[in-house]
Amino acid sequence: MSAALDALKIAALVFLAAVAQVSVVAPMQIAGGSADLLLLTLVAVALLRGAIVGASAGFFGGLVADLGTFETLGLTSLLLTVVGYWTGRYGETTGRDRAHAPLLSVFVVTVLYAVGAVLLHAVLGTSVSVRYALWTTLLPNVALNLALAIPVFALCRRLLPPFERAERPREVSLLG
Repeated sequence: MSAALDALKIAALVFLAAVAQVSVVAPMQIAGGSADLLLLTLVAVALLRGAIVGASAGFFGGLVADLGTFETLGLTSLLLTVVGYWTGRYGETTGRDRAHAPLLSVFVVTVLYAVGAVLLHAVLGTSVSVRYALWTTLLPNVALNLALAIPVFALCRRLLPPFERAERPREVSLLG
């Protein structure tokens, strides 16, 4: 598979996830929370393709989401860039070929994303209800994201098949 075709698939997948998140998924409240399709897609892409691709996809998806919602430009991009990078690092090292990696990543990233968003809003001086963001909606958001994690990961894995052994990036090794 060529790298250009792979990049095009990732860009289309993240763009569609961002548009669907902003227009369809985010307005739907289930049990006080809503799923984050963009975050789930980003976690899947980062686990399948690594840290650099995850960070790039996170920035692109966050930019599309920020432009679609007219929120503070760059806030979602910053959060999703960090999420994509660290999820990709987990996928490159510890989480490689582990069955529980998508669910564990989605759980941890959903919680850290909510905390990071509250902290960034506080740093920027914008008003945000910490009680609403971290206590009222966090548990339903985690549950909904975990419920959708396996189907989203399966779809992304189908569209972005794993690298062959010869194409796979080298293992990370510590110096010294």
